[in-house]
Amino acid sequence: MPKTVNVRVTTMDAELEFAIQTNTTGKQLFDQVVKTIGLREIWFFGLQYVDSKGFTTWLKLNKKVTSQDVRKENPLQFKFRAKFYPEDVSEELIQEITQRLFFLQVKDAILTDEVYCPPETSVLLASYAVQAKYGDHNKEVHKAGFLSNDRLLPQRVIDQHKMTREQWEERITNWYAEHSGLLREDAMMEYLKIAQDLEMYGVNYFEIKNKKGTQLYLGVDALGLNIYEFED
Repeated sequence: MPKTVNVRVTTMDAELEFAIQTNTTGKQLFDQVVKTIGLREIWFFGLQYVDSKGFTTWLKLNKKVTSQDVRKENPLQFKFRAKFYPEDVSEELIQEITQRLFFLQVKDAILTDEVYCPPETSVLLASYAVQAKYGDHNKEVHKAGFLSNDRLLPQRVIDQHKMTREQWEERITNWYAEHSGLLREDAMMEYLKIAQDLEMYGVNYFEIKNKKGTQLYLGVDALGLNIYEFED
């Protein structure tokens, strides 16, 4: 019996476990994942792992999984994430599962401040996220406090303004009530259409140094390369 290796792949909304052979390639594992979740628009995605030095990197599809520097754990851990971002989400993201995975990943990037989002836009985006989760606003059901367990705004936005949680909820709910009649999947798409105009949307960052040894970030997106100072 050939030796098998246990693998755990975490998508934005599920956890999958596989047993792979020692000679399984990155592509074979990737194909297994997309087949399991029923994803056809596979060209946007990749598998991320943390290497033995603690850096996050992308799994090479043409090499064996076990020959790559994946941190030694049992099971081996991978994240299934969007690697490439479309220039226009409404034109290029067709399948509902693709839209949902992008929505969840972009929302997470905004909430963790990986993508900077101004306060007003944060509130509007939060209202679309609420529509996507709860459907149409209903005064009888969605009473004050119904959002108390939801993470909806970046902590930076909350810290910058002297507003209570109740006041934030009221502002979000006012926008949310305006979205009545919007299907959940359309609310996700509206969220993405606003998010794609944010400056840091869809940028992958790499730490680099210039000749003087100054620490910089190289930002790579669909439109090209930018270099950012560490403090920006």
